[in-house]
Amino acid sequence: MLGGVRPTSGRRSWWLREALAAEAAAAPHLAEAAPPLRGTTTADVVIVGGGYTGLWTAQRLTELEPSARVVLIESDICGGGPSGRNGGFVTNWWDELPTLIDRYGVPGAIGVGEAMEAAVDEVGTFCATNDVDAWFTKSGSLSASAAPAQDGGWMPAVTALREHGLGDRLVPLTADEVRARVRSPVFREGVFMPGAATVQPATLARGLRRVLLERGATIHEGTTATEIDGQRPGWLGALGAGTRRAPRRRGTAGGPRPVRVRTTSAAGDGEVLAASAVLALNAWAGAWPWFGPRLVTWSSYIVLTEPIPDRLADIGWTGGEGVADARFTLHYLRTTPDGRIALGGGGGRAGFAGRIGPAFTDSAADAGRAAAGLRRLFPSLRDVRIEDAWGGPIDISADHLPWFGSVRGRPIHYGHGYSGNGVGPAVVGGRILAARAVERADDPALALALADGRPPQPFPPEPASYLGARLIREAAVRRESMEERGEKPGFVLRELSRLPRRLGYHLGPE
Repeated sequence: MLGGVRPTSGRRSWWLREALAAEAAAAPHLAEAAPPLRGTTTADVVIVGGGYTGLWTAQRLTELEPSARVVLIESDICGGGPSGRNGGFVTNWWDELPTLIDRYGVPGAIGVGEAMEAAVDEVGTFCATNDVDAWFTKSGSLSASAAPAQDGGWMPAVTALREHGLGDRLVPLTADEVRARVRSPVFREGVFMPGAATVQPATLARGLRRVLLERGATIHEGTTATEIDGQRPGWLGALGAGTRRAPRRRGTAGGPRPVRVRTTSAAGDGEVLAASAVLALNAWAGAWPWFGPRLVTWSSYIVLTEPIPDRLADIGWTGGEGVADARFTLHYLRTTPDGRIALGGGGGRAGFAGRIGPAFTDSAADAGRAAAGLRRLFPSLRDVRIEDAWGGPIDISADHLPWFGSVRGRPIHYGHGYSGNGVGPAVVGGRILAARAVERADDPALALALADGRPPQPFPPEPASYLGARLIREAAVRRESMEERGEKPGFVLRELSRLPRRLGYHLGPE
């Protein structure tokens, strides 16, 4: 079914190729508007990372401090990483309410949920206001059981929402109601999130880039950070170095010591000296000593079909909803305006000590697993051609929630750990990080419980983290595949797949 399509790191995602082609046709000058950095420059705020978190942070900074000099550096191009490779689901966090309550209490959890709900509309407003044709479609998101073992997994969230007068945020559906939205022979009951949307993810990222350039921000693409405030990336960062206090030194004239970011690019070496820094590194944060012990990098693959609008009509999937099954190693699907299906997920692989290598982008086997998921969910589409496939990394935290904090003793702020669900939450994260970067203590974003800076539970040190993740991932995939075939997994397999939960991580099957 892959039809000879093989994902490779040298090939941009279909989303990004489509976005860059549209950009070149409408505004060809933008291609050269973010040259690599060479030499020394200064900034009020330097942002490392040109994905959603870095871009939304910069957007918010242009609103909070229009005169501030904002410099953003990105090793590839803006949107070249996960922000231009993901499924384009703009979801809120009402399905995470029990976890949010465990972490923040009821008022804090509801406040975070409301902020995430508002972020979905903020994405739509940004696109409409700035003429960004990112296909923003607020048609909701459907999660459906695809095997008896998946039935009712959403009920703890539904119950918690009902207890707090928010029952309309996540609505259980009968099997007939699921079939009224999309017909799959394996779908059973489900749940619907009305406040969710989908976007063309790379067009959104490139639109953010364009607007930032129009507002006077400086962007240097093709520019890799090799050292940040004396720290260098390397797999020792995942061996337990952890977040540590930076030395309290003063500047040469007695003032605060600037944050120094050293870089390399095709143009030569460079550096940025800034009053404050925002690290928006996504999965690449796992290779830095500050963050390595609390993140696991994980791969995810997407396959894209040829346009099949008539076939979509045959299965009743014409409303534009995002769709997912209810596995832990879930499959997530959405449609495009020209009638394609993009399907991602199916298991993925862990990276060793934050390294992001070919397994994250070049695995035909993992892309094939995603394609097999499409065949199972929609066997009537077995003959549909797969036209593209690509992979990319995600950053997993112990509780599946992002982590926004600051390096102790230094004006260095960071946000990561979205665990594959960052399109909407990055809007909120950008507000938090921008407010910290310019010391706006009264900003409403800093009143959110999510901004408390509390780090997630650390993972075991390497190589235990990598080996354990591989073992448990294989157990989870095998268990869920057996359950889908109507087979009963053995005791050892069930307990192994549950081990992360037993150890206090919000990861893996129950």
